[in-house]
Parts: sequence; C-alpha cells; structure tokens
Amino acid sequence: MARPLRIGVLALQGAFREHAQALRALGAEVVEVRLPEELDGLDGLVLPGGESTTIMRLASLYGIDDAIRAFDGAILGTCAGLIVLDRDHLGLADLEVERNAFGRQVKSFEADVDLAGDTIPLHGVFIRAPRIRSAGPGVEVLGELDGEPVLVRDGRLLLSSFHPELTDDLRVHELFLELVEEAASVRA
Repeated sequence: MARPLRIGVLALQGAFREHAQALRALGAEVVEVRLPEELDGLDGLVLPGGESTTIMRLASLYGIDDAIRAFDGAILGTCAGLIVLDRDHLGLADLEVERNAFGRQVKSFEADVDLAGDTIPLHGVFIRAPRIRSAGPGVEVLGELDGEPVLVRDGRLLLSSFHPELTDDLRVHELFLELVEEAASVRA
C-alpha cells in the first residue's frame, strides 16, 4: 500500500481546520504549517481563505513567504489563498485578482458553480470573495459563476474564489489531490 499523501495546510490564519478535515476525509495525512521548515517532505500545500493582508504579513514575519515561492508541489489557494498566490503578492499564479469584488462581509452568499465537464453544479460559499480580473493564457477555467471564472488551474496551482472547505462536497479537494499526484510524478 502506498503511503498517504502528506498535505500541508498553512495555519497562520483563516479556515485551515476545515481544509484539514476535508483532506483527512479523503485519506491524506495533514500537517499544519506555520514555519518554512514544515514544508519539507510535503506533497502539496493549501493556502486557505481568511484575511489576505494578515496572511501575507504573518508569512513575511515567519519567513514562509519565500519558502512557499520555492515549494515545488501542487498548491490549492482558496479565497484569500487565491489572492496570496496572484501576480501582486507571491507571484505564483498568472492572475490579476480584485479583493472583496463580490461584496463585503454582509454581501456574502452561496451559489451553485458550474463545473467544466460535470453536469452536477458545485455549491460554493462566497465570503468577501475575490474576483479574477484577468488570467494568463495558460490558466484553465474549471468552474464559473454567471459566466465568470471562480475555479481555475494554473499548472500545479488550483485556485478558487469560494470556500470549498465549508461544504460537504469534496470534489475540489479530490481534484487537488489528483493534481498533487500529477505534480509529484512530474518531479520524480
């Protein structure tokens, strides 16, 4: 039997516990990550939703921002995690993102996301959700809300405007684990 995938969840701030629970339900070994050395030996990494400015400040303070830039495994970024990975922050995703573009906290909502290649929509929780304003040519749209991209893939990165960890639907986390395995086979 192969060992379970070791997935780190950035645990500086935000909805990291919910991601950990979803990943454990899929059989992954989860490591809460707060320091650069905790990235060692991980197969993948999740940057959760939360407050992007706070996450960036803490990542810089703990020196994990450069460690994330150097991490070569697959990464899932949700909501604030999407912002942290964009062109203007860590610069890993070829995306331009607008914070809180779907509305402030009081405008948070839930809606069905249309998934490419799937007839069953995914229920998305949008809390102060960012909007993808532009995407590079290599970015693949995997999910849309009213014709706008809200779930995309950029190489080894899976990025969402919404919070997939706040529902019982594990399809985004399943897709991420597939991406982790794919990225690991490329590195091997």
